[in-house]
Amino acid sequence: MFSINQTLGYPTPLDVNNLSDEQTAIAIENLNLFYRDKQALYDVSMRIPKGQVTAFIGPSGCGKSTLLRCINRMNDLIEGCTVTGQVKLHGGNVYHPDVDVATLRRRVGMVFQRPNPFPKSIYENVVYGLRLQGIKNSRNLDDAVERALRSAALWDEVKDRLHENAFGLSGGQQQRLVIARAIAMEPEVLLLDEPTSALDPISTLTIEELINDLKNKYTVVIVTHNMQQAARVSDHTAFIHLGKLVEYADTDTIFTSPIEKQTEDYITGRYG
Repeated sequence: MFSINQTLGYPTPLDVNNLSDEQTAIAIENLNLFYRDKQALYDVSMRIPKGQVTAFIGPSGCGKSTLLRCINRMNDLIEGCTVTGQVKLHGGNVYHPDVDVATLRRRVGMVFQRPNPFPKSIYENVVYGLRLQGIKNSRNLDDAVERALRSAALWDEVKDRLHENAFGLSGGQQQRLVIARAIAMEPEVLLLDEPTSALDPISTLTIEELINDLKNKYTVVIVTHNMQQAARVSDHTAFIHLGKLVEYADTDTIFTSPIEKQTEDYITGRYG
């Protein structure tokens, strides 16, 4: 199994199965999801802690990304998708009929597998959401661009080319730009759906280092197929299989002494 370095002075991990309301950013309760008559998630309940990185791992098609998209209701865009149960963001059920989904998605930013910058300048990519909110003051927009790009570890690389087309950036830079675009909206949570799967190893390392910095400001939830990556970047890991939450604990426990044999089999490569 993977060995996680415990000599870096990290605090004692939280017990994610006994989080208080004050420690919880996202509470998922008895969540079921159906694509028409096919069930994809089965009675998932878990609490995701504030200000930490939580990873979802499991085989392809196990429901990781589906569960991630439930947090900001991206599954609403899929015809025939229905959800039962609750997803609470800082105590409020995101599936309540009165919830404004556009506001929810500002509070819960999302970054996808492949970088998806808009065909605009680097600057206009970052301020896109802010302009939609009606923010027009140039000084405020300039400040937001610098703040977001610094937070995404991209400012020093692009500060002299802000008005060039974003498509001129490398793949890794584009992914950090997309993260900056999400950060500019000042979300509470960042969802990362396999954010490095299309990147080279050096760009992947840069994004992983960035994730470690981002948890100082945001709650981060990442889906990854790369178990070494989960071990490197996450504080807590949830193993999902066939739409069910099999085991959820601090990352060291999951990778070195899992309780469930199914988890151990997956971690050690016996299946999946």
